[in-house]
Amino acid sequence: MSLTVRWIRLLMAVSAAGFAGAAYAIRATMDGPIEQYSGAALSAAIVYTIVIFIRPLISPLPAGSAATAYCWLIEFAQLTALPAALSQRSWLARQLLGAQFDLIDVVWYPVGVIPLVAAHWFLQARTRSRTGPTPVEP
Repeated sequence: MSLTVRWIRLLMAVSAAGFAGAAYAIRATMDGPIEQYSGAALSAAIVYTIVIFIRPLISPLPAGSAATAYCWLIEFAQLTALPAALSQRSWLARQLLGAQFDLIDVVWYPVGVIPLVAAHWFLQARTRSRTGPTPVEP
């Protein structure tokens, strides 16, 4: 594993922890729409960091698409009884799956991903202009 991949993975782990910390801080100090909307956006940002952690050399658009699609999959799965049942039994399941479908969350997931896609694209373009093309991940 290259040094670059290690640094990317470390940055993604730190970023995910930061996004989670921000989400829990907002939840602890605020109530209402800000709490709800920021929670959806920040959870999508965490999923984006997980995608990059798993595939460090992925391009921004596929990473953003994967993160958004995963969030939507989990949200629409909440239309079934399974996530709610699991969430009643486990705090961790509630954090990962949620408990009930909310159409507004579907809109806010891309809001959490789009700025990260833009930053990722900018950093990738800047790095590419300094070092040449990015190697293709096997």
